[in-house]
Amino acid sequence: MNVGVQLPEVEREVRWPELAAMAVAAEETGFDGIWLGDHLLYRGDGRPERGPWDCWTTLAGLATITSRVELGPLVACTAFHAPALLARTAAAVDELSGGRLRVGLGAGWNEVEFRAFGLPFDRRVSRFEEAFEIIRRLLAGDRVTFAGRFNELNDAILLPPPARRAPLMVGGDGPRLLAATLPHVDWWNTWYDRFDNEPGRFSALNERIDEACVGAGRDPRAVKRSACLYVRLGAGAGERPTARDAPPIPAEKLPQALTTLRQAGADEVILVLDPINESSIRWLRTALPSD
Repeated sequence: MNVGVQLPEVEREVRWPELAAMAVAAEETGFDGIWLGDHLLYRGDGRPERGPWDCWTTLAGLATITSRVELGPLVACTAFHAPALLARTAAAVDELSGGRLRVGLGAGWNEVEFRAFGLPFDRRVSRFEEAFEIIRRLLAGDRVTFAGRFNELNDAILLPPPARRAPLMVGGDGPRLLAATLPHVDWWNTWYDRFDNEPGRFSALNERIDEACVGAGRDPRAVKRSACLYVRLGAGAGERPTARDAPPIPAEKLPQALTTLRQAGADEVILVLDPINESSIRWLRTALPSD
């Protein structure tokens, strides 16, 4: 089972030197993947307004300072960019990384950032369905002519051509989103609150994805499963607010949590650490079993 780590999003203001140091630490200590949230702005939740660095620009930077780990957005909101241009950006990041990008995609959920940046929030799933089709076809090397409700393309193609078809991952479990993506994606991902951050409850959610795969005409075994897990590392924690219905896993219980998730069908766990810094990455990975 792969174990990855999400780098900071808005836990605090983090500049490039610290992000780079954490990425290097994750690669040096044996993590399998490095993941970045894709958001524009948070405000109105009782905390100061805040936002992360641009996800795709940062992924491009991380691609140049790492050589082994998989990289990806967790997950990229298709509404933030014209879909054909998002596909073009993803192809460039995959090239810079030497073929280490996984293209995670989702419809978005935070209305505040949509409104602040002048992005339409209505019919998000309908817009996502069109965007997903365009992105997956372009990344597969197709010429795309498309006439939809929200997008129109005339013989679009990615040039230079991508060296490979980067693997696709969908984040979410809505019925329409799954119906549109499960026939095509390589991975499915869920945030930890969808199973209450309780590894024993992941199996029920995973069974729903199996059923959705069958309904979409896909062998469930063809879609790998990725689960985020919120982990708190003792003293110094508290950067991330804790939801009552999804409390963090104490670091000392992480080995058993990983075993439970693996037995429940997870092919990958992406750790959401509190606190998230270079020291916590280095300490936690070396404290886990090497397998």
